[in-house]
Amino acid sequence: MKGLPLWITALDETELNFIKNFVLFSGSLKQMAQEYGVTYPTIRAHLDAVIKKIELGEQAEEDSYVKLIKGMAIEGSIEFDAAAVLIREYKNRRRE
Repeated sequence: MKGLPLWITALDETELNFIKNFVLFSGSLKQMAQEYGVTYPTIRAHLDAVIKKIELGEQAEEDSYVKLIKGMAIEGSIEFDAAAVLIREYKNRRRE
């Protein structure tokens, strides 16, 4: 089994519990607000903050992948043309 993605390791225990509850409540922010005893906008703001943190983690993950491929090309493990294709395809798939 591979290691955890960087975006997961960037989340703290509170954020992971929030995601768990989000799944358990089938994405109902209204139910989550009731469970947490806060307003819907508060839950929405918390969700937005978690989303931003995940996006930042994915960017870091992408950066590490791109760095790995570039490093392999510099070391001569793979051809520069192959590295360029891998990076371009990786970025294209991330946009889908």
